[in-house]
Amino acid sequence: MSLNVECALALPTSDQGAAMKLSGKSALVTGASSGLGAHFARVLAEHGAEVTAAARRVDRLQSLCAEIEGDGGRAQAAALDVTDSASVAAVFEGRTFDIVVNNAGVTVDGPALATTEDDWAHVIDTDLTGVFRVAKAAGQRLVEAGKGGSIVNIASILGLRVAGNLSAYATAKSGVVQMSKSLALEWARYGIRVNALCPGYIETDLNRDFFASDAGKALIRRVPQRRLGSMSDLDGPLLLLASDDSAFMTGAEIVVDGGHLVSSL
Repeated sequence: MSLNVECALALPTSDQGAAMKLSGKSALVTGASSGLGAHFARVLAEHGAEVTAAARRVDRLQSLCAEIEGDGGRAQAAALDVTDSASVAAVFEGRTFDIVVNNAGVTVDGPALATTEDDWAHVIDTDLTGVFRVAKAAGQRLVEAGKGGSIVNIASILGLRVAGNLSAYATAKSGVVQMSKSLALEWARYGIRVNALCPGYIETDLNRDFFASDAGKALIRRVPQRRLGSMSDLDGPLLLLASDDSAFMTGAEIVVDGGHLVSSL
């Protein structure tokens, strides 16, 4: 008996079977030209999905897809502006995706009193209405095809708890969380699962310099784990929601933040 246990423990946990858990699945990742979106595209491809990487900056997408294919994955680029209904419709023309990662987003940092209506509208249209446009198109195609699927909306801990100088962003992300629950309720009958992934402070190329500053280090000290998250910290939660491992999960929000949300006020 002990030999069997030891052999089981010695088996790799992430290569072999687990590595191909998305084999045969098609996936769309929005906002995939950089940062989290590009990382999500790589992760899904590594686990067997055929990935469509979508964003406005097609040149970056082509480089990403070449990298993925060079590593043995399958990927293609698609021009997408989530604020343009026609652009969203074009991506879904004749396509049905098993997995949709709704990641495209922008932010405007500054006091609410200094936030213009144009800035507000830009954030809401991209981060909230854009997520709805893509989710609705994905849901319509899945219903028409008579198949289920998984939609993963990338929200934020700022959709669950606020911080200063990010009123539009926090409002949009809060809306994404509630939208995910509402769509999950409506679409469960079709086998379409809709969940929200809520990252905390995750280190990327765009914020690395800030978090190396004194102000950034002060923010890190407020995270109970006393560190930033790495993009790889999101891999497990993403794969859970994207795969059939979460077949009985819909309308959920998964927080990945090093304990930030449960820190004392």
